[in-house]
Amino acid sequence: MKTLRYSAVMAAAIAWTSGMAQAELTLSVLIDNNPETIASMEAVTAAYTAANPEVTFDIEQRAGGADGDNIVKTRLATGEMADIFNYNSGSLFQALKPQETMADLTAIEGQANVLDSFKQVVTAPDGTVRGVPFGPAMGGGIFYNRKIYADLGLTVPKSWDEFMANNAKVAEAGKVPVITTFGDTWTSQLFVLGDYFNVQAEVPTFAAEYTANKAKYASTPAAMRGFEYLEAVFKANYMNEDFGVASFEDGMRMVATGEGAHYPMLTFGIGTVKQNHPDSLADLGFFAQPGPDAAKNGLTVWMPAALYVPAASPNAEEAIKFLNFVASVEGCNTMIGAAGASGPYLIKGCELPADVPPAVADMLPYFQTEGMTAPALEFLSPVKGPALEQITVEVGSGIRPAAEAAALYDQDVEKQAKQLGLPNW
Repeated sequence: MKTLRYSAVMAAAIAWTSGMAQAELTLSVLIDNNPETIASMEAVTAAYTAANPEVTFDIEQRAGGADGDNIVKTRLATGEMADIFNYNSGSLFQALKPQETMADLTAIEGQANVLDSFKQVVTAPDGTVRGVPFGPAMGGGIFYNRKIYADLGLTVPKSWDEFMANNAKVAEAGKVPVITTFGDTWTSQLFVLGDYFNVQAEVPTFAAEYTANKAKYASTPAAMRGFEYLEAVFKANYMNEDFGVASFEDGMRMVATGEGAHYPMLTFGIGTVKQNHPDSLADLGFFAQPGPDAAKNGLTVWMPAALYVPAASPNAEEAIKFLNFVASVEGCNTMIGAAGASGPYLIKGCELPADVPPAVADMLPYFQTEGMTAPALEFLSPVKGPALEQITVEVGSGIRPAAEAAALYDQDVEKQAKQLGLPNW
């Protein structure tokens, strides 16, 4: 009996330790290499592991832009995607065939905390929700250096003519007027994409007509204007000499430290300055991209990227538990604590701290005033051509004229629309 009892105890112990070993799980995570993304993911995974010691994370970084798009598409297609990955919402999300490649997150607990405005941009064609927000909403506009503006007596421009007049004064003072970073090709798109508020202010039906193949960039003067802005800045010689190789992080450093006056960019760049140049954060300002009419100027808004779980993940159940945490007020506050508040988060009850950086304070009035924001086109239409960043590099480098570039982009868009099976294409 003694031997049997000892054996039973040992068997129970072995079973218990075996169960513990099986309970230990490492979730693989694929994220882009933006400093704000990295800081946020490291913080939420550490917090989750602290509450759930049996779960750890293996975080891998990928490039942004077209290279990053290709990595995500390839891994989803080959079944080699991480258990959790971050990627754009909106049109780029739709291009991933989410109803086939991603887990259905419609009914998960965390969705109760997510604002409906975000759910719309991660909803698959079959009506299911496939992601949760990761990070804040962003504005697409122009960072500026507050010290340069104060030294030169400049005021924030609301029209393109006012903006170019400011650039002329900056150039006269021996500073770089418009920081340009085509070493990261995706950054070349901002003058085109960030101009959408001004486009819809002039042509309110553009998004619907564009999706239905009834409107084109090349034949819509308001839409083509973004390409013309790129061309105008190049022809005026307002860019930094190393514009062809400079990176996004170079651009944020230059505008924050006063090496240049303006940098067209999304507001997530605030987090990069907080991480890399905190002493310059107070000198960073932001305004919406100016358009033809100062009286109709407003901010083009980007929804946050999202976290997704691939349909093929063997660890989907635990990955979804982690996404529930990310979509909670606690998860949101964890991200704010790690990466700062570069814009409003789309989680109910998650409030921004009172002491936000000046560039965030510059952005918030647009959100707080009715009619002063509009979603970027990629959140109103599933159509976004994959070659835009290469085309805008050509325009901004003086290689291709604006009108020709707009027509070329219309061709690029047509390929994408046909791949998505949209009607009238």
